[in-house]
Amino acid sequence: MGLTSQSLEITVIVLAVVCVAATVWLWPRLSRNGWRHVVGRLGAIVVTQVSIVAALALAVNTNFEFYGNWDELLGNNDQAPASVSQGDGQYATVGNIKGGLIQPAGPQGLDRVTGLPKGPVDKVGKIESVRIIGRRTRAINPGFVYLPPQYFQQQFHRQRFPVMVVISGYPGGIMNLAQHLQIPQNAGRLIAQGKMQPTVIVMVRPTIAPPRDTECVDVPGGPQAETFFTKDLPDAMKSAYRVGHDPSAWGAFGYSSGGTCSLQLAMRNPQAYTSAVSLSGDYAIKDDLTTGSLFGPGPTGAQRQHEHDLLWRLQHLPAPQVSALVASSRQGESDYGDTMKFIHAVKPPMRVDSIILPRGSHQFGTWRREVVPALEWQSQQLTFPQDTEPNAPQKPAPGGVKGATKGQAPADDRSHKRVEAERPQG
Repeated sequence: MGLTSQSLEITVIVLAVVCVAATVWLWPRLSRNGWRHVVGRLGAIVVTQVSIVAALALAVNTNFEFYGNWDELLGNNDQAPASVSQGDGQYATVGNIKGGLIQPAGPQGLDRVTGLPKGPVDKVGKIESVRIIGRRTRAINPGFVYLPPQYFQQQFHRQRFPVMVVISGYPGGIMNLAQHLQIPQNAGRLIAQGKMQPTVIVMVRPTIAPPRDTECVDVPGGPQAETFFTKDLPDAMKSAYRVGHDPSAWGAFGYSSGGTCSLQLAMRNPQAYTSAVSLSGDYAIKDDLTTGSLFGPGPTGAQRQHEHDLLWRLQHLPAPQVSALVASSRQGESDYGDTMKFIHAVKPPMRVDSIILPRGSHQFGTWRREVVPALEWQSQQLTFPQDTEPNAPQKPAPGGVKGATKGQAPADDRSHKRVEAERPQG
């Protein structure tokens, strides 16, 4: 049974309940005097406590995905094999796995998510559970890949598609993106309604070295998270799926730490991502107990940290030609002040839009109100690729789809507008 599988979680919980019941039942017999009864009482307490702690630890890990499998827990990480065969299981990928950079994986919790596409793939699309291999970084990251219905339709069988890289918060994992934010479910509905262009969505966590929070930073002598997100992940996706090769077809999207990563990735690497969505993200990266030293010591480390402060970058460096959507709340979120500073600091050719709620907090209830307009916004930024697979006739973007062409900000005017979030239901 997989570390995050529902069957393992249920089994451990049942064992914990049985241990507690057995201890209660046997306690009168163990209450007598004598060393055997003392040992029996101690054994019952230890077994009961261990079973309860194991059940709680497994439930927490399943929800936040500190460790995705037994090898990660035990420290037995793979070394990124050079090639891999196409899988035939329920969660196998449909792409051609060139170089083994995308590997089919088990459910990784996907079997517990409701509302996923069911039916003919050319009608409802498909979501796949994969492992993403970093050719340069040697990192192995779990992921979900959503493929829209058009990906499987005959008229688009050679067409490449735009890509959203959606990044979860920390601690957390890809399950939160599918279960709590319902990224693939919302995308499928918006595409069917013509409010979002057909897009391939890859859902990943922000760290490549759990349980350490790598914050999408290339750590000197450590994990190369920025390289993974800007080079390894795009290369892996291009090797296995029909996705756009030009950066205008690529956008980053995230909440909390994932939102921080999204802004960093786009502003520092416009050659990889040309738009970013940040729901309650920060605008600077700092060391803490979960990150360790991200930048290294001395003046060089201090300069590296400055370069990961986005307000500092806007003040001291040329603005990149990217689009950003930032979201916060006037009451309830600590980043509201920095969000407004960021909005006012943006200058051409960069552009920024915003979702500002009257009230909100740093939790999924707030982000669920923002995720639908944020998906629509980013879809409007992405260019539907005009290139196709080799030796294929050129095909136009799907007719009637909004946002097929990426808009650019005027060279002499900073563009900022408010994006309306969904009203709370009920």
